[in-house]
Amino acid sequence: MDNVINSFTGNYSFFSNFHPAIIQFEGLNYPTVEHAYQASKSKEYFFRKLIVALPANKAGLAKKRGQTIRLRSDWKDVQIDIMHSLLCYKFKQEPFRTKLLETEDAIIIEGNYWHDNNWGDCGCKDCKDISGENWLGRLIMDIRSQIIEKDNCYRRYS
Repeated sequence: MDNVINSFTGNYSFFSNFHPAIIQFEGLNYPTVEHAYQASKSKEYFFRKLIVALPANKAGLAKKRGQTIRLRSDWKDVQIDIMHSLLCYKFKQEPFRTKLLETEDAIIIEGNYWHDNNWGDCGCKDCKDISGENWLGRLIMDIRSQIIEKDNCYRRYS
């Protein structure tokens, strides 16, 4: 395939949810999308304050902490919309907006080797015959389309 971005490294590292970007979510400013997403798994203010206090270079720790929290009751219903909202917030900001638009009509795939076939598409030998859902790539492409068409992206989660 021509015009495919299948790795969030190098020139495309800004697509990563671990990339530093101030993300405002429900009154708190998180240092990365990953921090905000993990915090959004719970409605407990104490947990959110623990996550927001972690610096940007600790997004992996935020992810680990998010795996230990008791999930909010509506998590399965809202997780995609929350991620869209967080990505929308990120890609409305510069320089992310310009960098996203520079990808033009590229297909964006969150290629990985850690078996994440929900948010991305794992390319390891064990997953090579599994087509990932690539929700992260799909949401980013949706936001790009919204910005191109409406010069803005709208938040689906409220």
